[in-house]
This record gives sequence, C-alpha cells and structure tokens, in this order.
Amino acid sequence: MTEKESGVAGMTSNRPYLVRAIHEWISDNGLTPYLLVDAAWPGVSVPPQAAKDGRVVLNIALRAVAGLELGKEWIYFSARFGGVSQRVEVPLGAVLAIYAQENGQGMMFPAEDAPQAPPPGNGSSDAEAPKKGGHLRVVK
Repeated sequence: MTEKESGVAGMTSNRPYLVRAIHEWISDNGLTPYLLVDAAWPGVSVPPQAAKDGRVVLNIALRAVAGLELGKEWIYFSARFGGVSQRVEVPLGAVLAIYAQENGQGMMFPAEDAPQAPPPGNGSSDAEAPKKGGHLRVVK
C-alpha cells in the first residue's frame, strides 16, 4: 500500500478547511471575522497602506466585502480601502489567524515557509543546501 492510499502522508493542508469553518462559526454567532495576513508573503495583493509591521488585518465579514471566495489555495474578495473598492488576493499560506474582532476567539496557524523563487545560477555546486532563514521580513 502506498503512503497516499494509506492516508499517512501527502495529505492536503487543513488550513483552507479550518479557515472556512471558523469563518462560518464566527459569522453564525453574529460576530465579525478578521484575517491576520503576512503581507510580505509572495502573491499577497492588498493595498500597501493597509499593511503595518509586515502584517495586515482584513475584515472578511460578508457585509464588509464583495465576492468573498474562500478557496483551497487562495482567498479572494473586493473591499473598500479609503473609500475605493480594491481586489484582495491572499494565498492560504499567508493566513496567520482568523478570529472574531469582538472577542478574539478563533484560530492561529503555524507559520509556513514562503515559496521562494530559485536562486539565479552562479555556477556553484548544488551539493551544499541553502541555509534556511525566517519567513518574516521587515517592510518599511
């Protein structure tokens, strides 16, 4: 039996399922679901002025956004920033938490390593593995 058949390894991330479930739970209780997002994660598309200290908090209540899609790999919606409607795109790996704004109840997620583009070829050997740094960086 292969690992996939046994279900031991190779499972998809549970993050999208948990985000959808917690969003529904918070909404069903009449509270406001907020996402905490790593704004420096590759592919995150939010207005730069919305980010603070490399993170952005997004109100994803159905009354606050249009076209909310909580997919398996991305979260998409349109929201108003400074009175201007803008499209927001968040890869699920960038989601650090989902919680109720009113009482803080929700779920934090472990940080994942951001996908990185391969380093440019410099003619060196591939024998030495690259050193792994932190996934957060300071954005000024």
